[in-house]
Amino acid sequence: MLYDAADDPARLTPTELREAYEAQLRAVVADRGVAAVAADTDVDADLLESLADGSVPQFRVEDAAAVLALDESRPDAEAIVLELRDHLLMAMTTGVVDVDTIASNVDLDLSGQEIQQALEGRTAMTLAQLAAIQQYLAERNDR
Repeated sequence: MLYDAADDPARLTPTELREAYEAQLRAVVADRGVAAVAADTDVDADLLESLADGSVPQFRVEDAAAVLALDESRPDAEAIVLELRDHLLMAMTTGVVDVDTIASNVDLDLSGQEIQQALEGRTAMTLAQLAAIQQYLAERNDR
């Protein structure tokens, strides 16, 4: 479900956490094949090929959810995205963190408003952005 890709995201770097997300996606692509995943989702086949061959930090969360949803043991893509957002918002609440605090503590070159828009789904969020945000929140909540 993306947010559960790593057992302890606080102990990882954002890059390592992003790679854990990509490993989940890669497993689905390896199981079903690039052509089948591309046909069953709106994800570009070239992007899926790049994922199969290595890292794709610009892979969007919505696309990742569509890929993960092809695994019958997982919920549909919308549920994956909504659960991810809930998880991040709960982590913000637990850590008493606002979007401006996140913006000033992650290396994303995004304003607090842009982070809020990404968390709310009003703008696309990449796996690299998700990893930086989730890792920061997990580390902050581990204190």
